[in-house]
Amino acid sequence: MEHFAVLVINLDHSTGRLDGMRRQLDAMGLPWQRVPAIHGEKLSDDQRALFDAQGYRRKHGKTVNWRELGCYLSHLAAMQALVRSPFEYGVVLEDDVVVGPDFKPVVDALIRTGAHWDMVKLSGIRPGAPRPVKALTPGHDLCVMFAKCSGASAYVVNRKAAQTYLDHLLPMQLPFDHVFDRGWALGLQVRKVHPEVCTHCYDQGSTIDVAPPTGQRTEAVKLPWYQRLSVFRYRMGNELRRLAHAVATWVRLVKAR
Repeated sequence: MEHFAVLVINLDHSTGRLDGMRRQLDAMGLPWQRVPAIHGEKLSDDQRALFDAQGYRRKHGKTVNWRELGCYLSHLAAMQALVRSPFEYGVVLEDDVVVGPDFKPVVDALIRTGAHWDMVKLSGIRPGAPRPVKALTPGHDLCVMFAKCSGASAYVVNRKAAQTYLDHLLPMQLPFDHVFDRGWALGLQVRKVHPEVCTHCYDQGSTIDVAPPTGQRTEAVKLPWYQRLSVFRYRMGNELRRLAHAVATWVRLVKAR
């Protein structure tokens, strides 16, 4: 793992979550560093200017959620940390992830096959219809995703992907997990590990939608259906492009084996 940075995104007040990540990673003997997350309720005017409210309504069909912007900027802060480091690769973990026992051997295998990917998802809220293109370990494959795989709680990036995200993902028009896997649009090789080696822990709740300690909900309000027609058009076009790109990529890689 000497060529790999392990980056844990964590809000200052979420000390319990950080302790949980520390126990998991230290037990595996993995060096790691904390990336201070950006709190959506403490954004500067300059940070708020990085949010494209009109684009967010058009593509996502919701009103502004400053905590979502804080999450988005926190992931870009992790990209900055990798680019500024001496490491070629980085694994990014949100602080509510459960790291599985196969995490380290799979990440080691990913390093050895670094020419085959720029970003690899280690977890997902939806499966993403993965199709294998290369074996990583006995029981785990590197896959192309034929469908959307939501979530950005655990993933691996190389320096090329990190710099691409910094160069092209601002201003924010969508949640981070809706844009960073659009390999066809960003010129990146986007893959997924299947079966997943990390899982999202729902027991701890969301620091995007719920403001501790009051529990006051702060999520964006979904617009009525007749104001979301542009969202339906965008998502349909996006998923058709995803599928076409994935099929072409999978066929090419299978033929090359």
